[in-house]
Amino acid sequence: MTETAIQMAFALGLVICLIYALSFVYKKKQKAANLLNLVAYQSFGQKMGIAAIRVGSEILVLGVTPTDMKLLKKIQERPGASQEVASIADKVKKLRRIKQEIS
Repeated sequence: MTETAIQMAFALGLVICLIYALSFVYKKKQKAANLLNLVAYQSFGQKMGIAAIRVGSEILVLGVTPTDMKLLKKIQERPGASQEVASIADKVKKLRRIKQEIS
């Protein structure tokens, strides 16, 4: 009986380790296959906002509404691009404050 319990515990441990290893490999594969990466998102209400998305070596700034998505700006990723994205993020924060003051 003790031998059977040890075999069951070993088998259960093996299955758990196998599941963990497969999930680790799957996550690594998913990260490598991602075409789009969300850099930043600022909401302006229910289902509305501005999103910065990295696609390859470009950063796309998109205006998002419940019915539409529009390209606002396309930025080539280079050493100064992160500063440009930061300035756009500051402008978005200012717009957010103005919206809150109006409401």
